[in-house]
Amino acid sequence: MKTNEKLNLTMLCDFYELTMGNGYFVDGKADQICYFDVFFRNVPDGGGFAIAAGLEQVVEYIRDLHFSEDDLAYLRGRGIFDEGFLHYLENFHFTGDIYAVPEGTPVFPREPILTVRAPAIEAQLVETYILLALNHQSLIATKANRVVRAAEGRRVLEFGSRRAQGAQAAILGARAAYIGGCDGTACTISDQLYGVFAGGTMAHSWVQMFDSEYEAFKRYCELYPTNAVLLVDTYNTLKSGVPNAIRAFNEVLRPLGIRKCGIRLDSGDMTYLTKKARKMLDEAGWTECEISVSNSLDEYLIQDLLRQGAQIDMFGVGERLITAKSEPVFGGVYKLVAVERPDGTIEPKIKISENVGKITNPHFKKLYRFYGADTGKAIADYLCLHDETVNDGEDLEIFDPEATWKRKKVYNFHARELQVPVFRNGELVYQLPTLNEIRSYCREQVDTLWDEVKRFDNPHTYYVDLSQKLWEIKYRLLKDNACGEHHA
Repeated sequence: MKTNEKLNLTMLCDFYELTMGNGYFVDGKADQICYFDVFFRNVPDGGGFAIAAGLEQVVEYIRDLHFSEDDLAYLRGRGIFDEGFLHYLENFHFTGDIYAVPEGTPVFPREPILTVRAPAIEAQLVETYILLALNHQSLIATKANRVVRAAEGRRVLEFGSRRAQGAQAAILGARAAYIGGCDGTACTISDQLYGVFAGGTMAHSWVQMFDSEYEAFKRYCELYPTNAVLLVDTYNTLKSGVPNAIRAFNEVLRPLGIRKCGIRLDSGDMTYLTKKARKMLDEAGWTECEISVSNSLDEYLIQDLLRQGAQIDMFGVGERLITAKSEPVFGGVYKLVAVERPDGTIEPKIKISENVGKITNPHFKKLYRFYGADTGKAIADYLCLHDETVNDGEDLEIFDPEATWKRKKVYNFHARELQVPVFRNGELVYQLPTLNEIRSYCREQVDTLWDEVKRFDNPHTYYVDLSQKLWEIKYRLLKDNACGEHHA
């Protein structure tokens, strides 16, 4: 492939999407309208919620969906695909509908993040990439949000490009981390492509390239006086690093009237060193000098550092964020929930398992979020049939779908439908927000969650309830399948 040629991602699919698509074509099911939901079963790290991200990349993929001559030649060469199917793929493009929650929305297990309504072959083919895009970025955005909340208002930069699992993981991981609340990234191309502010100053090698640590610091201050952040732990943080930084600040920045500067530590006992460094800087009159730290940080280490009184203004978080090291799989799945008959009737479908957590919620659905009118806080999410509506001017009884005796009356609330139309009849109908708009929306929506839901350990369970009609359909399908029947 030519290096300047745009990569066609249509073939980034599991091979069985193509074998199924070929089978649908041969059996006359190519135009069968299907409904698929994307949802996840468990929040990473045992958290109370996740952050949806990756929709923009899904949109880009859907708009460019096509098979090239090379793609068709490869498929023909496999010798297993019907020639009529290959001709069908010559003019292939997406003609269906997609509904999704906006990027940055806090989401919960078993509710649809995205729904596809499309002819069977189209709906099947897009599964792999949709899951890839949403799983990866939702995972990183969720981890970033945990890290940012642990920092308690202090700035957090994503520093993980060199440890990411591939170039796209670094680039889009930085994007997702920004959505989750990070202030920027070390990844320059993510700034160039998406506007994620890229920042950074020096590595230990800069210090080692000079005859002395002081010369390295002085020269850096001369080159970048308005962005002088000096790495002080190359040799000895307290005996040479901080004193040499203060000397460079005094000789270069002070005469220029510049007070804003910083030091960074990448090793050692961060609590002890930052306390000592803060005292030294303040006594030298550099009270506005910020202290930043890096070195295998995550939300728990940040939380512990701050509880111990560490004097830190900014955190650089790398490998444990960009790889979501503590739980590196989001676990989103793509499941058939309904088919549409020629007369327009929607027939619900269900996936049943002995593992109760893997039983799906059938049918084409709406997803609502209820907010207290007096508090603005999220109360619960509510799944109902696509043709049901919620009148938030009336009281509503909701119940736990797994423990139906647990019921609650919801009153004085505002209901918001979470999914928005993204594609209709293959045409994009959604105005993609800017990345800064997504980030701000994410922050606002996380603020609507109660603190109990946001706990890192043993968070309060946020309920995703089913409407009475949806619950009855699900129960009937379970009962019919248990009896060996398969009708709707």
